[in-house]
Formats: sequence, structure tokens, C-alpha cells
Amino acid sequence: MTAMSAFYLPTDEPGVFIATPSTRSVWTPDQQHGGPPSALLTRAMEQAESSIAGPSQLVRITVEILGPVPTGEVRASAAVTRRGRSVEMLEGELVAGGRVALRARAWRMRTEKVTLPEGYDAGLSAPPPLPGPEATMVADAAWSSGFIDAVDFRFVRGRFDIPGPSAAWARPRVDLVAGEPITPTQRLVAIADCGNGMSSELHHDAWWFINTELTIHLHRVPTGEWIYVDAHTVLDSSGVGLATTTLADLAGPVGRGAQGLMVGAR
Repeated sequence: MTAMSAFYLPTDEPGVFIATPSTRSVWTPDQQHGGPPSALLTRAMEQAESSIAGPSQLVRITVEILGPVPTGEVRASAAVTRRGRSVEMLEGELVAGGRVALRARAWRMRTEKVTLPEGYDAGLSAPPPLPGPEATMVADAAWSSGFIDAVDFRFVRGRFDIPGPSAAWARPRVDLVAGEPITPTQRLVAIADCGNGMSSELHHDAWWFINTELTIHLHRVPTGEWIYVDAHTVLDSSGVGLATTTLADLAGPVGRGAQGLMVGAR
């Protein structure tokens, strides 16, 4: 398994990984994009021993970004901090560069078959069809980075390098951790962190718009390898913004994401 075939390489120590060049941020090459470490924390929470006896799923994930995540060695851990037979809370942290770089909280909820009222309609719009390979984005120099190059983006509307809302189907070209399959929720978290970049209202070469966190609510676990992200950003002259995303898979909507933004001129 080569370094470029995964975002992280495992080590002999459980929970400790080496970030590969595929994690590199568009902002600076010695820092990681928020997607891979957020997905790695999601992996730790998914693997944490559950107090729920039957089937369950993560229904809300919040990743707090405490500062830049340097490349190199990272340590991810998580545990259940509020136990329950039907609902439980998990907390995790990711250490990089000798400090805690990310903290996360998630709610995990039991799942069981229920009969909804006849004729119930959630009113959620189905995503557009997946475009063919001809729609694959080729990033220009300003947006080309380790992470962006490691994801297959097929834009339905807009682009990274064109300010304004956009929508795209996306899937990682590499594993999260070398030697193991990525789970659907890990894949979704890695892609959802792209919302602010996909819907940037300002040119990347003159402005920065950095998210301080990522929050995702899921009403259904995604299936398949493709994630649809419909992203929109709102900015204020105070230097604060909000990026919101509608998330779906090929079967339909699965949830929503949001990122608080700090905005400023470079």
C-alpha cells in the first residue's frame, strides 16, 4: 500500500497514524485539510464500544477545529461519555504536533423499524443524476492540493474556482486508513468539510474563509461511494460567515451540514 493510496498510514501503536500527502490543505502544504482528520475522528467514534445493545447510527457529529492540523503523526481516540440503552454521547480528540488539534462530539441513536403514517412525505428533493466521467473536475493551480487531488469531484453546478453556490458529486480516490475500507459515514464527513470551499463567495487567492467547526446531522446512513453536496455560503461585513450543505447519496437525501466561517483578506 503506497502513501498516496490512503489519507493515513497505520503504525504499530493503536490509534496513531501518519498523515500522507493526500491530506494536505489548499491553504498551506504543511497543514491538513479538515476533511481527513474529521473523518479519522469519526472512525474512532464509530469504533468506540457502544452501550446500545442493538443496531445504531451516528445522528449528529460536531468537530471543533482548535487550530491548524499539521501533517505528520496524529493520534485519534474516542469513548462513550454518556451511556444509554437507546441514545449515547461520544467524545473524541485528535492530537497532532504535540497538542489537541480537533475535538469532536457525536450522538449515537438506536435504529429500529417503524411504520410511518400512510402517505408520509418528507418533502426532500432528490439529488440530480450523477454526471459521467467527462464532468470530473480538473483543479487549477490555485485549488490543486493533496486533498483536492485525492477526491473525484463531478460538479453539477459551479466550481471551486468560481465564486458562488455549487453542487457536486464526490468520492475519495483513496482509503481513509491504508488497508481497511472506508465506511459510508467516514466518507461523508470527509466530503462534507468541502462545503465552504465549494461555495466560496470570495476568490481564494485574495481571501481566506476558514471554518472553525463542522456539524453534520444525519437522518439516514449514506450508502454507496458517491456523496452529493449542495453548498451555499452567506457572508457578513463583520468578517463572519456560514456555509450550509445539503447532503445526499444516489438513493436520496441523508442529512445536512454547517460550518461557521472566519473571513478576511489575505
